[in-house]
Amino acid sequence: MIVPTDSSKSDSAALPVVLVVESTEAIADNIGVDLHEAGYKPVLANSLSAGLTQAKQAAPALIVVARRLAEDSGLELCRRLRDDQNRVPILLMMNQDELSDRIACLEAGADDYFLAPYRSDEFIQRVNAYLKPSTASGEQLRFADMVLDLTQRHVVRGDRIIELTMKEFELLKYLMEHPREVLTRKQILESVWGYDFIGESNVIEVYIRYLRLKIDAESEKRLIQTVRSVGYVLRES
Repeated sequence: MIVPTDSSKSDSAALPVVLVVESTEAIADNIGVDLHEAGYKPVLANSLSAGLTQAKQAAPALIVVARRLAEDSGLELCRRLRDDQNRVPILLMMNQDELSDRIACLEAGADDYFLAPYRSDEFIQRVNAYLKPSTASGEQLRFADMVLDLTQRHVVRGDRIIELTMKEFELLKYLMEHPREVLTRKQILESVWGYDFIGESNVIEVYIRYLRLKIDAESEKRLIQTVRSVGYVLRES
């Protein structure tokens, strides 16, 4: 494990910590340097076990995981973190952008992904999107029987408290800010993800699917409706 240090410990201590779990030293070092220059405190781990340890000890605000960690799987690390009730946002670095990969990413508990080869500008933009300061102060959004708590970052529907990943929360928040308004895929990508995907991607469909599985019980109405060839709308019927 390599932990870059700041010349000023007092200044470094105030910076948001980003844990990077990457077994290739050159890539890990590059990510660490970019995070440091962007105003974050990087903590590097080179294995699944080291990543789990640092996730507890370093109190990171964000965790970055390579899908392949030498003999281990980054997906397994994501699953272990979520099994430990770690709710910190996780970004997974993947080698390809296939539907099966995106589904595996979500099922493992990662919030989002970015593609190899590593591109510093794209990566830092993604990190900034997750770690920007929150302006929420006890506010709530309501639609039908669903309440989104902006402070606790969860949704309540009926008598159920539903935990959401960071990206699921941002997606539902955007939909609830525009009730009964048909939103295009482009609008959703730009507003929720804040960056352009490389090539064609149906990442929105994947996230909508998992969001529906969480918020819609068998006896409840489906609130997120698909508008064919256009996008999605939040409405009661």
